[in-house]
Amino acid sequence: MTARTHFGLAAIAAMFARSRAEGRAAFLPYFPIGYPDYETSLDAIAGMAEVGADGFEIGVPFSDPLADGPTIQAATQTALENGVTPRRCLQAVDSLRERGVQQPMLMMSYLNPLLAYGADAFVRDAQAAGADGLIVPDLPPEEAAPFADACRRAGLALVFFLAPTSSPERIARVASEATGFIYVVSITGVTGARAELPADLAEFIKRVRAVVKQPLVLGFGISTLEQARMMNGLVEGFIVGSALVKAGKEGAEPVRALAAQLRAAVQNER
Repeated sequence: MTARTHFGLAAIAAMFARSRAEGRAAFLPYFPIGYPDYETSLDAIAGMAEVGADGFEIGVPFSDPLADGPTIQAATQTALENGVTPRRCLQAVDSLRERGVQQPMLMMSYLNPLLAYGADAFVRDAQAAGADGLIVPDLPPEEAAPFADACRRAGLALVFFLAPTSSPERIARVASEATGFIYVVSITGVTGARAELPADLAEFIKRVRAVVKQPLVLGFGISTLEQARMMNGLVEGFIVGSALVKAGKEGAEPVRALAAQLRAAVQNER
């Protein structure tokens, strides 16, 4: 097993450098720990790593996932009923590293579980487990100082969000404080597969790019191979969640198969 050579922010930067050199957007799937059960969720993530996922958004189950649609809500409720906790999610990352997963892994959690755990303690334990950053949908930059300070000391990313409704002031604030990348929400709504992405998406991305220097990763609504192909040349990376979670109902192999198709869709043959 090859040892990891980059960690935290350096691992994320290396991921984007690799995908950029290949002329494509990076593929960062989301999958919750504990769905449909703990071992299957690890198998699903390891399988996606084997078929070329560039990085991962590791879902920490929470009882009130306000940014998520019905598919992820139901999956994370199942995970909670399976006894999954934030600590168990960190153990999952450690286990995935032991299994040879090299790609960056960012913990996607709502704020309450992290506050209950403790900002410094969670960041410390996340780093020790092999995580490379945090994604916290309900943590605005104005209230993020404890997590920002802890992540800075640990060399981990702290990702913030922008949406089509974000004002110029909000874009500038996020640009000044986000590390690793900026999570760009494609729609005004919750997660979930969409038949079409917004017609004005390119204009929104252009508006953000005029201000920010960090890589942009697009999420919310991406589910088809054609939508994945659209990410090349538009953003540095994209996240697929609900479509993979739906596949996970049938086990790890359908997740792996769909991830392989999504990864192949953005491959730039040169």
